[in-house]
Order: sequence, then C-alpha cells, then structure tokens
Amino acid sequence: MKILADYHTHTIYSHGKGTIEDNVRVAISKGIETIGISDHSYGHLTYGIKKDDIFRMREEVDFLNEKYKNQIKILLGVESNILDDKGNIDYDEKMGKVLDYVMAGYHFGSKPTNLKGLLNHANNYVFKSKKSKDYNTLAIINAMKNNDIFVITHPGDKGDVYIEEIAKAAKETDTRLEINSSHKFLSVEQLKKIEPIGNTFIVGSDAHIPSNVGNFNLALNTIKESNIDLSRIENIKF
Repeated sequence: MKILADYHTHTIYSHGKGTIEDNVRVAISKGIETIGISDHSYGHLTYGIKKDDIFRMREEVDFLNEKYKNQIKILLGVESNILDDKGNIDYDEKMGKVLDYVMAGYHFGSKPTNLKGLLNHANNYVFKSKKSKDYNTLAIINAMKNNDIFVITHPGDKGDVYIEEIAKAAKETDTRLEINSSHKFLSVEQLKKIEPIGNTFIVGSDAHIPSNVGNFNLALNTIKESNIDLSRIENIKF
C-alpha cells in the first residue's frame, strides 16, 4: 500500500502534541507524498485555533514547503466545526484566502449558534434520541450544500446520523467522506449501507501526535471488513 496523502493531522496550534514540522518529518519518513495540517477551527470552545494563528500557520507551511520541496507537499487545511442545522461552520472568507482545503465535522466542543444547538449537544451526549439524529443529519447535509467542503470527518462519531442521506448529499456536492483511523467512523456497517451510492472516500489518521501521521491501521481493517471498492479511496494506492 502507498499513502498518497494524509489530510487529517493536528498540531500544537489546536490540541496536537507536535509542531507542523514534526508532522512533516514523520510523513517524509513514511514516504507520504502529501501531508495536510488540519487543526480545529476557532469555533471549538476548548481546542480551536486562535483566529490569527491561521495566518502564522500559512507562513510556516510556505516556509516548510520550500525547505522540503523535493521530499513532500504540505497543505494547510482546517477541521471546521458544524455549528447548527442550517449548516453554518466556523469559517470565513479571510481564512479561505490562505487555506488549501476545508474539512468539517461535528464535535461536542463546538460553539452553538443558538439554544437549539446547545440542546442538541446535550441530546447527543446524554439521550441520543431520534430528534438529535434528525438534527445531526440535517446539519451535515446543509453544511455540504452551503460550503465548499473537501471532506466530512468521522460522520456519525459524536452524534448518530442517517448515513445514507449524508452519502447522497456528499455524492451530489462532490464531498468526500472520511474513514477515520482514530475513531470507528465511518464504520463497517455504515460503509456497507452506502456502498451502492458510489461515494469517494479518504482515509484520515486524525493524528494528534506526530508518530500517528499516516497510521491507517484501524481504517484499513474497516475497509477490509466492509469490502468496498478500493478504487474509491482517493488517498491510498493498493
């Protein structure tokens, strides 16, 4: 197997344990062609980057691209938080000018835009009702429809979703779905449900320590058990 890219890695700018260069060096040592830096965006109450940091990160990525130009390509992304059922995410045009891509996912620590969103956090965390499942699904679908999102991260992880509806919207909007190698989502069951829809997937390490960059072990087991078409996984080559 050849890892073409790992787009989902975190650094000390959010709650990772290593620097951008630490992640880059590990990626080079593993023969990865492209490394993406995708820290949590500013709407995460605990782990979000500071708004101004994204511009420092851009300068750092540009410097490192020059330093390691013959060894690897480094991209700057962000893991935005899906904030409500209207599909709002913590992203703005100013950030967009310096980013190479945007990932988005639902997280408990995201700052809700209204009381309904706050209640949904509680519902997801405690009650896990059909109401929250409806809300979560609508939030992700609208996020894809209203924003230019490259990847939806670990769909269904923090709150249950109707994965078939999300997969259909992802197909319509040309959005990739992540098989996350730190969480069990997409799961084997989810992948089997959406197999006929024909989505494109990426594998993400979701590395929070540099040594886990490119660690796709969990995801590869999920892929093997689900028996999906390997050609639909965009960032690895078998």
